[in-house]
Amino acid sequence: MDAPETKIVSSYRIACDGGEGALGHPRVWLQISQTKGWVECGYCDARYIHEDHLDEVPDEVKP
Repeated sequence: MDAPETKIVSSYRIACDGGEGALGHPRVWLQISQTKGWVECGYCDARYIHEDHLDEVPDEVKP
């Protein structure tokens, strides 16, 4: 099984649709906590890390 995709983003509110067109999932809006610095999609397990928190997130979350 592949590790989940990790993306570095510049917004605290992002949309995830699985990124595979018709094979993806319904678009969901995710809110990155300004204290935690990252969020994981409940559908596809993709991780989104805010660029301002890259040095603060745990190593197991980093790409």
